[in-house]
Amino acid sequence: MALLTGPVPDRVLLVEGRDDRHVVDHIRRRSRGESNFQIVEKGGLDELMSSIGSELKVPGRRAVGIMVEANDDIEVRWAAVADRLRRAGIETDNRGPGGTVIRAVPPDPDVGVWIMPDNRSQGELEDFIAAMIPRDDSVWPLSKAYIDGIPAESRLFRSKKELRAKVHAWLAARERPRPMGLAIGAGDLDVEVATCVELTTWLHRLFGKRPDR
Repeated sequence: MALLTGPVPDRVLLVEGRDDRHVVDHIRRRSRGESNFQIVEKGGLDELMSSIGSELKVPGRRAVGIMVEANDDIEVRWAAVADRLRRAGIETDNRGPGGTVIRAVPPDPDVGVWIMPDNRSQGELEDFIAAMIPRDDSVWPLSKAYIDGIPAESRLFRSKKELRAKVHAWLAARERPRPMGLAIGAGDLDVEVATCVELTTWLHRLFGKRPDR
């Protein structure tokens, strides 16, 4: 888990793990988006959820973003985050299709919620990455076929993690195999796809400067 050092940042994005942190960091670099927030890796979903209340209470905090994976049920994940926010005194409406932003009256912080992959669907970070693979990429169909061709008795991954396996098979076939974040930085993945643009727009809405901030 990443530890904060130096001055306490006034704008933070809470993420579950290292891959999430690297992906967001490389997306904001490629898209030249908001850079005035710190990405805080919490070391897992449970740790992130339990930290929400305390992160919102940090003195001087102006904006807190919460990024979690939907996994098998986006409604369950949204309800869990909304419950944590209500415990902290923040009421939420329905989640926004392009990410949720809840404006607060200073000195309380603005709050944002992004549920991977796209605030609409079940899934995880790899579903988000799959959408960034260029449509004309010739290796992606081969990567999917490779995973599809593994006999059921030889598969060590769960059926719900099949897309994850396909994404990592594709990453392994790059000229220089890289983790997801570095593949974005190297230009192997398209940051102009709709879902990625929605993410950068959400980051700007949440962390962009407000006149009263």
